[in-house]
Amino acid sequence: MESNPDLPPIDDDEAGVMGLTEVDPSPVEDTPTEYRANSYFPDQERPEGGETKEMQGIRRMNTLGLRLGDRGPAWWRASSQNFKMNISNGKLLTYPPVLRIQKYSSYTFTAFAALHITNVSIIPFATRSVSESNRYLLLTRPYYQSTLTEPLLVGLPLLAHVTSGIALRLWRRRQALKRYGAETRTDKRTIPWPVLSGTSALGYALVPFAGFHIWTTRILPLYAHGDSSLISLNYISHGFALQPLVSFAGFTAMVGVGVWHFVWGGAKWLGWAPSQVSNEEEDRELVRKKRWYVINGISAAIAGLWLAGSLGVVGRDGKMGGWVGKEYDELYKYLPSFVRW
Repeated sequence: MESNPDLPPIDDDEAGVMGLTEVDPSPVEDTPTEYRANSYFPDQERPEGGETKEMQGIRRMNTLGLRLGDRGPAWWRASSQNFKMNISNGKLLTYPPVLRIQKYSSYTFTAFAALHITNVSIIPFATRSVSESNRYLLLTRPYYQSTLTEPLLVGLPLLAHVTSGIALRLWRRRQALKRYGAETRTDKRTIPWPVLSGTSALGYALVPFAGFHIWTTRILPLYAHGDSSLISLNYISHGFALQPLVSFAGFTAMVGVGVWHFVWGGAKWLGWAPSQVSNEEEDRELVRKKRWYVINGISAAIAGLWLAGSLGVVGRDGKMGGWVGKEYDELYKYLPSFVRW
């Protein structure tokens, strides 16, 4: 090994060890950014006319002829490793189409729910009159109960939201079985189902309440009378007067479950749920508590406003007289015996 004039002389007995301190530089085997602008390679190394044929040949040789864009093989290898790590950590276990269906169907149904709450709760609470509120209800009914708008705003979004939620849960269950290699029935029984969140539990609990409400106000009048032209806020008041205990308890439960499901679900879609606080957030536990109180406070305020108009005004209006009241009595006779008024 030739001696370096800038270094002190080395004896022969130290040459074997000290010689290892001088290592020839290793050539760069891979270029991570492939001649991209503003890379750590000087721009003057690139010819003014662009890449030469020799550069193109070297880049094709390094990428085995694959079209990797401006990324080198090292970048793609790191990306694939990160993808596998995310899969193993459960970060990519959401099936995007199903999740999008569940998300955007909730937006459509929320728009209808806002309009419905305004008609059956906010306006009665503001006017303190059921007959006056019926005028606004009849004016807006054609916009969301027509042949075209009702399926688009109510039926299809509600059906899509429920079915996509069930499909998403089944898909996550399938992914869990694949991750743990469950093949036999015995193996599958040892692997638990995905944890049911509180928002999902409220959603499943809301299904029978919403189904009963739709059946009594939409399907039953169509079946018994052929249309629902007689259905108004007086129809709800008539039912509350016939059996107040069942009506008040059932309606309060439906509003509570529905509002908490809507608000917590919306917070999750917007990334405001307590469980979505970043680990890098300062005072993480404090932020989680604040979000929990804010979300529940908003839920309580909306539920209180809804019940104030529906129960405080509509529910206390009393029975409907005349032939319309007799028609309402005939409709309520179709209800099951345990809820019959």
